[in-house]
Amino acid sequence: MTQNDEQDVRVQILNSFLTTPHRKLEELAPLHTGALERDPLFYGHLAPWYFEKGEVRDHKLLFVAHLATSDHEELRGAAWMLLQQLAPYEVARVLDHSKQVIGKTPRSLRSAITRYLKTREQNIRQFDGAALRARNDLKHLYASLRIKPGPRAQAILFDEQPPADSPLAALKQLAKAETAEEQALLILEQKIPYTTAVGAIKHVTPALLVALINAMSPQEVINNMAMLKRRGALDDKEVKALIDQKITASASDKRVSTLKAKKAIEAAQLDEETEQLLTDVTDQRVASRVEIKRPTALFVDKSSSMTKAVEVAKQLAALVGAVINAEFRVYAFDSAAFEVKASVKGKDRPALSDWEKAFKLIKADGSTSIGAALAKMLKDKFVAEQIVIVTDEGENTPPLFHNAYAEYVKEMHVAPSVIIVQVDGSNPSFMAGLQKQGIEVMRYQFRGDQYSVVNILPLMAMPSRAEMVDLIMQYPLPERPQRIMSVE
Repeated sequence: MTQNDEQDVRVQILNSFLTTPHRKLEELAPLHTGALERDPLFYGHLAPWYFEKGEVRDHKLLFVAHLATSDHEELRGAAWMLLQQLAPYEVARVLDHSKQVIGKTPRSLRSAITRYLKTREQNIRQFDGAALRARNDLKHLYASLRIKPGPRAQAILFDEQPPADSPLAALKQLAKAETAEEQALLILEQKIPYTTAVGAIKHVTPALLVALINAMSPQEVINNMAMLKRRGALDDKEVKALIDQKITASASDKRVSTLKAKKAIEAAQLDEETEQLLTDVTDQRVASRVEIKRPTALFVDKSSSMTKAVEVAKQLAALVGAVINAEFRVYAFDSAAFEVKASVKGKDRPALSDWEKAFKLIKADGSTSIGAALAKMLKDKFVAEQIVIVTDEGENTPPLFHNAYAEYVKEMHVAPSVIIVQVDGSNPSFMAGLQKQGIEVMRYQFRGDQYSVVNILPLMAMPSRAEMVDLIMQYPLPERPQRIMSVE
């Protein structure tokens, strides 16, 4: 394989991972199997990069499972280390996938899980917290691999006789408590997680809400905004202030999904102040991920049946707008094109809510001329180094894009790269025509929900695909400490 062929394979693998939506593990497994077979070295470096940059949890679990069952000792060692970062339910899913789908449970994977469990046993608070949230998953790990639990683990998980100082014992007391005040005190003292405590509560008071929210992680607060609203949490000044603190904290919490705040806004129909706070958190998290330095244009296909394209483009415009440090313009097109502008209202850059308003009246209708957007951009004399097109590629009306591109290059003396975010139908001849003309083009088949849109940003942030691959190859493979390896 030549160096160019090797680079092309790596680009293809990278494209696949950044554009594959959230689905069941077994549906994503062939992608990991193929990538590992085609280029095990790149796959190994891609795993720690994705752990830091990626947001689709299923991919992280599959990286661990497939690295752990590979034929390469270095990759098994990387899996050993990455597994230690997972939550108990995620480790259980890795084990099940390895056994049931891949058909392997190597000694190194058993060793990694043993170390994972024993490390938690040595930290009573960590183990008790894990047992509260994932008791069945922990039992599954011990039982499946026949790992002997320590005395405390045995009492909590298998004997159902938790020590008096454990939160699980407090949970039993919680169910028996006669007053909301008693319940609130138990939740606060024992730090009983919201998801565990809520089932034992009969009547919710403001004091109890404070205790519950204190026990919730920032992600749990965001996920349960609709429930908190129904319980009256947003109507009580003290409770509302606590919720706001949790939302603010989510901006720097790596465990929080970037676009979950947007989902909470849609589900809960929140007041304007809370909605703005959640929107600001989304923008802060997006801004912390990547930085786009190249002048960028986003073309939005609003022709007939392109309602989904308009929605995807709206999300993408907000994401790009939050991370770009260069000029950024958005054009919507059918047979003609116009610029879409989001007002900033005194802020440095538009927030997601501003783009929501800008796209509010854009409806899918008309025929398709992708070239019309480029012709409009040429008329505006906007110099773009990359163009992102959200479309089904079904161009059927002049000016055609490849003709408009040639004119743009001639007039503006710049040859922008093209990223196609392909939504719904497809027309392979569109991309083929661009490639034939020598245009640098990448194509993403968008099949996911709004959470997968954010995965497009890392490639947009790089000056070129080759540089992106080089950056990933600089991520070191995690290595098991030699002392641990010697006692396996």
